[in-house]
Amino acid sequence: MSSRQVTVKDIAGRLRLHYTTVSKALRDHPDISPVTKARVLSVAEELDYHPNSIAKSLKKQATSTLAVIVPSIRNDFFAAVISGIEEIACGREFNTVVCQSNEDTAREAIHVHTLISNRVAGVLVSVAQTTTSGDHFRTLQKQGIPLVFFDRVRDDVEAGRVVVDDYGGARVAVEHLIGLGYQRIAHLAGHEHTSIGRDRCRGYVDALRQHGMAVEQEMIVYGGFEEPDGIAGMRHLMALSRRPDAVFAVNDPVAVGAYSEAKQHRLRIPRDVALVGFGDNTLSSYLDPPLTTVTQSPYRVGKAAARMLLRQIEHADGNVASEVEMIETTLIERESA
Repeated sequence: MSSRQVTVKDIAGRLRLHYTTVSKALRDHPDISPVTKARVLSVAEELDYHPNSIAKSLKKQATSTLAVIVPSIRNDFFAAVISGIEEIACGREFNTVVCQSNEDTAREAIHVHTLISNRVAGVLVSVAQTTTSGDHFRTLQKQGIPLVFFDRVRDDVEAGRVVVDDYGGARVAVEHLIGLGYQRIAHLAGHEHTSIGRDRCRGYVDALRQHGMAVEQEMIVYGGFEEPDGIAGMRHLMALSRRPDAVFAVNDPVAVGAYSEAKQHRLRIPRDVALVGFGDNTLSSYLDPPLTTVTQSPYRVGKAAARMLLRQIEHADGNVASEVEMIETTLIERESA
């Protein structure tokens, strides 16, 4: 038995029962007596039996597996989201498989098609920064697989979504800088076609306009969402004839890159330039000085997204496929501004 996986027929052979009887006993079917169920469970434990989820999926046309596609597993935000998803999934006896797009649309599409082939029960996605079309997600939906976006979404795909208040969080962060007296505030923005890049930049722009401050295009530097993008963006700002006295970064990794470049220019934070991020990553509170940032409760995002997906799975014919839930943000004031 140790050289291969134990099957229902192995248990049936040991007990001299029909394999359908054993199968029903393992599923706690009411047709089977408590005595027989106890005998079957005892032998199943003795033989270290594990149910074959793939074989079950062929019969049901779906597994009990939830798939998660994220841009980067090593990002603190996505790691915390995954933790929240698994908390809910495990409590409902669903397994979780995680795929990483590495911010690449082609890889994201490959993951989607693989998940379709493996008949997952549902998919949770935070979209890669290079993705400009939702075609591969619509393919997923055409196969009858429920879909929920979280954090980064596609506006051209009608699906459930759990989002952070990116606009409101960005606006509060910039208003905080304005309230502290900063006059020339720059923004290290994300990609223009990403939902969080657009919404956080819109919050930055509206905060300036609301307070009668000019929006200078040279003060907005578009890039990605990682530390090298912060380094490159800050380097560009430092080369301007009129440097900013404060910088609002699209997220904490970009802010960390900006920190590094500011230190290379021997700038004192916040005396020479203030920095504010978005995300409250673990590293943010350990920077010198600690980073003022916006918390977006990623664990709550993960739990909310998992609950929404499970509602879709359980109510496939109901009107739950286009739910929207927004998670509030909070400014965390530290010493970088």
